[in-house]
Amino acid sequence: MKLAGLKSIENAHEDSVWAATWVPATEERPALLLTGSLDETVKLWRADELDLVRTNTGHSLGVAAVAAHPSGIIAASSSLDSFVRVFDVDTNATIAVLEAPPSEVWGMQFEPKGTILAVAGGSSASVKLWDTASWRLISTLSIPRPEAPKPSDKTSSKKFVLSVAWSPNGKRLACGSMDGTICVFDVDRSKLLHQLEGHNMPVRSLVFSPVDARVLFSGSDDGHVNVHDAEGKTLVGSMSGHTSWVLSVDASPDGGAIATGSSDRTVRLWDLKMRAAIQTMSNHNDQVWSVAFRPLGGTGVRAGRLASVSDDKSVSLYDYS
Repeated sequence: MKLAGLKSIENAHEDSVWAATWVPATEERPALLLTGSLDETVKLWRADELDLVRTNTGHSLGVAAVAAHPSGIIAASSSLDSFVRVFDVDTNATIAVLEAPPSEVWGMQFEPKGTILAVAGGSSASVKLWDTASWRLISTLSIPRPEAPKPSDKTSSKKFVLSVAWSPNGKRLACGSMDGTICVFDVDRSKLLHQLEGHNMPVRSLVFSPVDARVLFSGSDDGHVNVHDAEGKTLVGSMSGHTSWVLSVDASPDGGAIATGSSDRTVRLWDLKMRAAIQTMSNHNDQVWSVAFRPLGGTGVRAGRLASVSDDKSVSLYDYS
């Protein structure tokens, strides 16, 4: 397995690019790359050429997270203005605006069947679940705070929820917090199953293996990528190689590799059998906020693709084979 650089767009946005995801292909069009930036815009790009399809406005502050519905028809963007905007991918029509106070949303993801949007609740120490038919808030999954904090105790603020990930079957939801803990919920019962230990600094990114619903990968400011058994509550392994914070982690659709982006300005590809980084890409000259593998599907699409975005305002696209 390897990455090969295909194309980079310098100044893809007018400011830092903090978020990226792929909008799945529909019958009418192939998959598109969706990026969100501190410049308050969301942009859609055609794969391979990285041709700009559209620039979406609608936020009054920088865009911190983006998510795409599995149908490829709608997507969501969250901003430092504490709003989540849900929009039609092909027309940019606003479908819903979700209020997400008291803080900005740094992570959100649609459930694999598309019925729920999970939104990391930041300083509310919770994950909020929104029904995608009615756009009503249907559940709030609360993170347990440390018991009996003293008035001077600052740990309660560390339960700031940064990241969320659904298991492939939609039964489990994991969220990562500022204090390094990861909570795993049984969504149907709105019940906290357990907390996963292993990081002691913010967990900014989480992703389940697409081929094994038990396996959860986490990236943290401690520089490590951890592999957890999310059902057995055990730390299976820890991989190191980045020299600074791990800001983003994504799993390849074949389940054989993960990619990470870091504030050390690199993108790394990790072989999961070897549990080691096998390639380092240095396209960016500032921290890499997001990496995203293109999902399988779409007419005539066989090649794997990975995208990365950075504080340097650029977007890079790689072939994954």
